[in-house]
Amino acid sequence: QVHLVVSGGGSLQAGGSRTPSCAVSTYTYSKYCMGWFRQAPGKEREGVASIDHHGSARYDDSVTGRFTISYDNAKRTLNLRMNSLKPEDTAMYYCAAAFYSILVLGYCDLSRPFTSWGQGTQVTVSS
Repeated sequence: QVHLVVSGGGSLQAGGSRTPSCAVSTYTYSKYCMGWFRQAPGKEREGVASIDHHGSARYDDSVTGRFTISYDNAKRTLNLRMNSLKPEDTAMYYCAAAFYSILVLGYCDLSRPFTSWGQGTQVTVSS
């Protein structure tokens, strides 16, 4: 069982930056697909960004150019650098991961099944 622990949320004003992090416990398979999701009050959960062990990243259109996903293998930490934050970015942010013995390039995206989830961290952006 892989455990994910999220940290780094908070409240800030529009235009600011924040970098939530997700600490990943040890895992067996070296191939992975990891992602960030968010859920605003009264709305469905939506995917924000994904990254695989190739370093291939994908983003939802709403955050492209403002958010950057990265994974530090040595620290086993998934990060989401969020710049130019807007009030509509206000949500609970969750990290998620799935691990594979084999993972082809291009397979990892936000529509794939994720088997491990973090507990979420709240990000609130005021205008």
